[in-house]
Amino acid sequence: MKKRSDLHVMMRLIRLVKPLTGFMLLAIIMGCISHLSATFITVFGGYAIADILGTTTPFTLTTFFFSMIFFAIIHSILHYAEQACNHYIAFKLLALIREKVFRTLRKLCPTKLEGRDKGNLISVITSDIELLEVFYAHTISPALIALVFCIIMCVFIGSYHITLALIALIAYITIGVMIPLFTSKRSGEDGLQFRTKSGNLSGFVLDSLRGLSETLQYGQGEKRLHAMNAQTDVLSKYEERMKQTAGKNQAVTNTAILVFDLTMLFSSAMLYQNGQISFLGVLIPTIALMSSFGPCVALSNLGSTLQQTFAAGNRVLDILDETPAVEEINGKADIAFCGAAAENVTFAYHDETILDRVSVKIPQGSIVGIVGRSGSGKSTLLKLLMRFWNVQKGSVKISDVDIDDINTANLRNMESLVTQETHLFHDSIRNNLRIARRKATDAEIENACKKASVHDFITTLPKGYDTPVGELGDTLSGGERQRLGLARAFLHNADLMLLDEPTSNLDSLNEAVILKSLKEEQENKTVVLVSHRLSTMRIADKVYSVENGRLSE
Repeated sequence: MKKRSDLHVMMRLIRLVKPLTGFMLLAIIMGCISHLSATFITVFGGYAIADILGTTTPFTLTTFFFSMIFFAIIHSILHYAEQACNHYIAFKLLALIREKVFRTLRKLCPTKLEGRDKGNLISVITSDIELLEVFYAHTISPALIALVFCIIMCVFIGSYHITLALIALIAYITIGVMIPLFTSKRSGEDGLQFRTKSGNLSGFVLDSLRGLSETLQYGQGEKRLHAMNAQTDVLSKYEERMKQTAGKNQAVTNTAILVFDLTMLFSSAMLYQNGQISFLGVLIPTIALMSSFGPCVALSNLGSTLQQTFAAGNRVLDILDETPAVEEINGKADIAFCGAAAENVTFAYHDETILDRVSVKIPQGSIVGIVGRSGSGKSTLLKLLMRFWNVQKGSVKISDVDIDDINTANLRNMESLVTQETHLFHDSIRNNLRIARRKATDAEIENACKKASVHDFITTLPKGYDTPVGELGDTLSGGERQRLGLARAFLHNADLMLLDEPTSNLDSLNEAVILKSLKEEQENKTVVLVSHRLSTMRIADKVYSVENGRLSE
């Protein structure tokens, strides 16, 4: 994870507000008027007291009374409106950020997400982005509101004496700036560590739930629980430290407010004794300062929570800033499929060469088989045909066009990939199949399932094609999931079918039905078939063998 400064994270997050600048300005204006109204309820109360005591005041007692009522109404209305506006901005931006994150994940998939901790990703998408609500709803506009409000209050207090304005300015800077910065530095990297370890715990819990049956089978429940408790204890210690910091911050803030209130009172009293101000110059500035710390206290309380917020923002930016291994291609002319080929392809994962100068021709309408031991590069070759990775040397071509010059959407429409693991969503069988073709008719879905030898099984289920498959398809066997994956490929109706061990979990009867379907489709389809089974290879027109990264016929 890249460590960015809090200032860098803050500026990046602020730039996202640009589409909602109008709402932000509206929130700032309403917030300023609301806080001024609240403060001047107390200030006008001070004027009223002075008027009762016989001191000359700008208005009559009746005017002060009705003004206080007016200020109370304005404060209530605008405070609600400002909060509503800020939260509208916040939740609108959270939706925008989630959209950006999902768009980035789509570009990173599948290469950059293989082996990634899914629980940690879920933590970023949910809790980390949700935590940014504090920044957008309770930080940006409140900070600007506090700035404008404090300037106005300093001018008002300074109208009695410049020394009092200086005291007010120092008070506002101390409460609203210095104490939050001090608290933030005291927090150190606790916020970042808390968010990171929280994400790790989410990943650990998700992993534990998925492997619950294996944990019970081998009696590892206590060990797993102990590891989970250990991570929770570490997380609790960080949370305890952050709460202690927040508590100390609040204590320091309240003490500072009391000190500055007393300073204002004693300073104004001394000025009164020296004849530099009137009684109103003592009463009103003191009351005004005492009742005007609201915006600054709101900022001061953010000192500790902002560490978590910036840590969450840093984790979100890690995703947004990550570059995909393969960029999407757009703007080219679409092509039709008429064969594929790999020419002198070399590909390595980091320093490990998987394929070395591999060449294979895949004529249109043919079935090409690829065999080899596990880890020899068979699956990698299929993924290179899908352009999940870029080749280091050589080229992969579709219809004699390098796939780097083919629109990504066009390439995906021409190809279907069935991997060794079929992912099923927590939805009905019908909706899981329609991922391959959204507008497919029920008849087309059933026809695809018949080709994949899974239609008869589906009809025996209580709700047929509307039967839910459970999370990750765990209500189905491995063979049933595999056949649904093949049904998706048939339904997608792509010209090039890339099948990675498509019958590894099937019995001989179901394998024979599927191979028969593939052979019947040969006139309209081109198939690349990867398998360990010699029985699967009997339908292939040509078989290549992969060994130590080299291909032979």
